[in-house]
Amino acid sequence: MSTFIKGLEGVVVAQSQLSYIDGQAGQLIYRGYHIHDLAAHSSFEEVAYLLWNGRLPTRAELDELKHQLALNRQLPNGLLTLLRSLPTTAPPMTVLRTAVSAAAMFDPEAEDVSLEASRRKAIRLAAQIPTIVATYERLRRGEDPILPREDLDQAANYLYMQTGQVPDPENARALDQYFILLADHGMNASTFAARVTTGTLADIHSAITSALATLKGPLHGGANQKAMEMLQEIGEPDNVDAYIKRALAEKRRIMGFGHRVYKTEDPRATVLRRMSKELCQRMGATKWYDISRRIEELVTAEKGIYPNVDFYSASVLYVLGIPVDLFTPMFACSRIVGWTAHVLEQLADNRLIRPRAEYVGPKDLKYVPIDERA
Repeated sequence: MSTFIKGLEGVVVAQSQLSYIDGQAGQLIYRGYHIHDLAAHSSFEEVAYLLWNGRLPTRAELDELKHQLALNRQLPNGLLTLLRSLPTTAPPMTVLRTAVSAAAMFDPEAEDVSLEASRRKAIRLAAQIPTIVATYERLRRGEDPILPREDLDQAANYLYMQTGQVPDPENARALDQYFILLADHGMNASTFAARVTTGTLADIHSAITSALATLKGPLHGGANQKAMEMLQEIGEPDNVDAYIKRALAEKRRIMGFGHRVYKTEDPRATVLRRMSKELCQRMGATKWYDISRRIEELVTAEKGIYPNVDFYSASVLYVLGIPVDLFTPMFACSRIVGWTAHVLEQLADNRLIRPRAEYVGPKDLKYVPIDERA
C-alpha cells in the first residue's frame, strides 16, 4: 500500500549533486561549496560554471563562459518585436514566461534535446533572460531598449540595460552576490516542474517555461515583492512596532519569515542582512534596513521564526533601483542557472517522472441513462 504525503513533503524524488540543504544547521551548499564562501569570494558566472560542470573553472574556462554569455545576450529581432507588441500593463512574470517560450522559435537548436545542445541553450537562456526583463522594463516606461554590452558581467550588464548607466562597482557586486545566493536551492517547486518537463524529453525552453510558470505562483515566487510592499506600507522605523503588533493580533502573515526546510536562519538571509545594511547606508536609504531590522527583532521574539531569503533581499533590490514588480523576474535571472543545471542532470540519467495519486472517490457506481436521471 503506497503512503500518501500531501505536498510530497519530505519525499525524495531524485538524486542530485547540485545543492545540499541542511535545514537544522542552516546550511546551503552548491556542489560541495558553502554559500557563504561563494558569496564572499566567487562571482555569479563562476557559480554558473560550477553548477553546470560540477567544478570551479580555471581562469581560461571562466573567461570563455563570460565571453559566451556576452555573445548571446542580444535578443533575436523577432523576439524583440514580440516584446514591443505586448501591453505595457502586463505583469512582468507573464511577459517573461511568454518570451522564454517564444524564444524557442528563434533558437536554431530548439528541438535538439541532446545533452550537448541543451548545454549550449542553457548559456543562451541565462544570457537572454536578463535582457528580456530589462527590455520590457524600458518598453513599459515608454523608453527604447538598451543593447547589452559585452564588456560587463551579468549583474552589471543588467543594471546598465535598465538604466543606461554603467553601475557603481559596489552596486553591481551587490546584485552579483544576490544572483549567487539565489542560483539554486534543491528540489523546490519550480525546479521540480522543470525536471518533470525534462523527464518527458521536452526541450529546455519548455522546461524553463514550466519553471517560470511555477515561480509565478505567490506561494513560491513573489514573497520578496510582498515583503517590500510591507516595508513601504510601514514607511518609517517609528511605525514598525504598532504595525507588527496589529498584524500579529490579526494573525496576518509577516512576509519573508519562516521556511519549509530551514528550522533556523536561512543562510542566505545572513548574507543579505549584511548586504542590506551596507547598501542602505551607502545609498542614503538607511530607513529600509532599520525598518527590516526592527521587524526581525519583533517577529523572532514573538513567533520564534527567522527571516528567509526574501526578507532582506527586498530592501537590497529596492535600493539598487529594481522596481518592486520585477523582484520575481530578478529571482529568475539568477535561478536560470540552477534550473538549467537540473535539466542537464535530468537528461544525463533520465527517467520519466510519473508519480501515482491515491484515489478517494466513489467506486462501482451504476450507469443511469440520461433520460432516467432525476
